[in-house]
Amino acid sequence: MFTFTYQARDAGGKITSGLQDALNEESAITSLMSRGLMVLSIQQKSVSSKRKKVTTVKDTDLVLFTRQLATMVDAGIPLVGAMTALYDSADPKRQASLRNVIGDVVSRVQGGDSFHQSLAKHPFIFNRLYISMVKAGEAGGLLAEILDRLAGFLEATARLKKKVKSALVYPVVVITIAFSITLFLIIKVVPVFADVFKDFGKPLPGPTQLLVDLSEFTRSYWWAILLVFVGIYFALKLFLRSERGAEMKDKYMLKLPIFGPLIHKIAMTRFARTFAQLIRSGVPILETLDIVGGSAGNRVIEHAIRSVSTDVERGDNLSVALSKKTIFPPMMLRMVAAGESTGKIDEMLEKMADFWDEEIEATLNGLTSLLEPILIVILGVVVGGIVLCMFLPIFQLPEIVSGG
Repeated sequence: MFTFTYQARDAGGKITSGLQDALNEESAITSLMSRGLMVLSIQQKSVSSKRKKVTTVKDTDLVLFTRQLATMVDAGIPLVGAMTALYDSADPKRQASLRNVIGDVVSRVQGGDSFHQSLAKHPFIFNRLYISMVKAGEAGGLLAEILDRLAGFLEATARLKKKVKSALVYPVVVITIAFSITLFLIIKVVPVFADVFKDFGKPLPGPTQLLVDLSEFTRSYWWAILLVFVGIYFALKLFLRSERGAEMKDKYMLKLPIFGPLIHKIAMTRFARTFAQLIRSGVPILETLDIVGGSAGNRVIEHAIRSVSTDVERGDNLSVALSKKTIFPPMMLRMVAAGESTGKIDEMLEKMADFWDEEIEATLNGLTSLLEPILIVILGVVVGGIVLCMFLPIFQLPEIVSGG
């Protein structure tokens, strides 16, 4: 965004001057006229220092931005004009980050940078896939078509991400509730029963005594327990950030029962759909494999794709290179081989991605239905076990009384 100094005459005929932030001179004049000012002179001062630091942009906002930009460019509106219109239509409060990004991109394009170079200055918003497809669209004169494909791809990715998050919400909520109830019973309820049991004058049953000891330890050394958990959390987080830790995590994630095959299918869907979009957009196959490998989301799969890229560079067909890695399903290998023979690899991989999307959705629905009774049983066992331990001495009350 640029800052302009202006002189203008208001409705009363008084001459005023000041500063106006805008994407270009035309937008600045329009903003001043909307305030009832007649512009006498205006000139650019400097790049605005009020530009906010960009953090993140919501997936839905990015999809909408891409779709609207594709529509405007396809209608023949110049890129800067389309971006300016999107900047003006963005909500200053809810979409402040997006506005800042658009403003910076327009400023760079007006300064002589290409569109994809301007987008590359914001890697946390526009990933390599986005930038590479825009670059291919600019080079081939198909920017509107590429942006439309990109919007469709982003919508499919956001849809899959939303499905996975929705499936995880219920178990996380139930586990949190179970932990909270357990903690409340141990800290608040168990000590009340323990005080009553002291008057019995008899040794408590083993499970009850263990629970009472656990309650006393938790209340006395809660700070030590908290420090241990915090220490474990940060140590584990630091380890997983390392290359070895991340590789171990990704390796064992794929071997998990039930969840492992689901994670594998999600990674394969991402691979197939991303590869199809890049190839369809005219990105060279080696660059495509490099981008797909970087966005795989799993280091085991990423290393496999890097190896495939090396084999392709040496002269192997894509299907042959993929067949050397057991991580790629046989069905994908057959589809890629058929695509190579017909020249329609992108269509074949797109069909594979759609097929896996349906399987993922069915698996997630099945997991949600299966996890619900399992979590309820676990919650019942934990809470019921604590209650049973507390009532065991009461069941022995007749023996205690008769013995007294």
